[in-house]
Amino acid sequence: MPLYLERKVIRKVPGTVIKAAPVPKPDLLEGFGTREKVGSVCAEAGFASVLLVTDETLYGLGLHEKIAGSLEENGIRYTVFHDIHSEPTVDIVDAGRSAAVNCEADCIVALGGGSVMDSSKIIAAGARHPNLPIRHYLHKFAIVEGGSLPMINIPSTAGTGAECTVGAVVKNKSGTKNATVLIGLDIACVILDSELLINAPESVTAWCAVDALSHGLEGLLADVGSSEEDVFKSRECVRLILENLPLVLDDPKNIEARQATLLAAHYGGNAINTQLAGYVHAFAHSIGALYHIPHGKAIAWCLIPIMTAQEAFRYKEMADLARFCRLADDGDGEETAADRLIEALKDLLGRCGLEKGCALLREKDYDKLTRMIDADSINYSPSRTLTDVEIRMLLDQIRRGY
Repeated sequence: MPLYLERKVIRKVPGTVIKAAPVPKPDLLEGFGTREKVGSVCAEAGFASVLLVTDETLYGLGLHEKIAGSLEENGIRYTVFHDIHSEPTVDIVDAGRSAAVNCEADCIVALGGGSVMDSSKIIAAGARHPNLPIRHYLHKFAIVEGGSLPMINIPSTAGTGAECTVGAVVKNKSGTKNATVLIGLDIACVILDSELLINAPESVTAWCAVDALSHGLEGLLADVGSSEEDVFKSRECVRLILENLPLVLDDPKNIEARQATLLAAHYGGNAINTQLAGYVHAFAHSIGALYHIPHGKAIAWCLIPIMTAQEAFRYKEMADLARFCRLADDGDGEETAADRLIEALKDLLGRCGLEKGCALLREKDYDKLTRMIDADSINYSPSRTLTDVEIRMLLDQIRRGY
């Protein structure tokens, strides 16, 4: 069967599968400096020993210290594991699991971005079964018998939403990235602390927020039959980014706006869990991997061409979103309202300083990229299946700029 027909036949399968997977429902704490509440959260839950997982950069900046002090004040033993870097490997995760087992951790506290969150998820799962090899948790779907250790997740960026997702990506021993969905992951609490974001570079702030924005947008356009709660959270994700990212870019110390982008990213994580992503991510993953482009920036280049390509198939969803975000009135027709949403997205990307077109994209790579996009898109439930000819046309638009 040609790959296009195969993708078309199985288009709704990922959405069906993800609906069957249990989704964590963590408690949510929000506010500037709230990571200082970790100790009281652990004490109330009855945890006696904690493995605090973070990365080398955050550890060097001392951003874990308020958490450590909070644990000490509440009489909770802790060990810090800070060997995580931007592309965690099986060996690093295995060392983290050993640290959790050695300190008899009954809780994992994860402080960091997506790499820390992904590593911590597998550490939390693997610590329950220390005799199983870590590769056991790198299958497409990995069942954690008896559930993972409870996790308290504290994101240091407002982008991935990984603090609440059940997926993780880790490099295996051959250097290939393995993506897994952990069935039985116990995320007990998420703490959204805007203090961690105050000194983030503008580029990190912008492209992380665009990544979060794309999660909400693609969730709304996915063909998965979303609940009212999930639709609301995805719409709110988009609205919060559209309204607050410009405020943060104008004033990086705007705490309320920073806090709003954290909540948006969290809602974007919910979209990944319950609605999946789509072609924006399939294109961005492939382009980013081939040309070593940061994920959020690759998303930014792909967003408008691919959203526009889906517009005619999702006028109602996009029009409803435009009205929710107060970009259109009830009296506006669906096409007009959807167009206003697209224009608002263009304005935001311009405000982020996105260059016109991805100059790194090369026409000679289109065949390879098309195969990569075909393969990655199988993981999602987009509004329709693109042909290889359409994929190449979109690659050309991304290269030239919308």
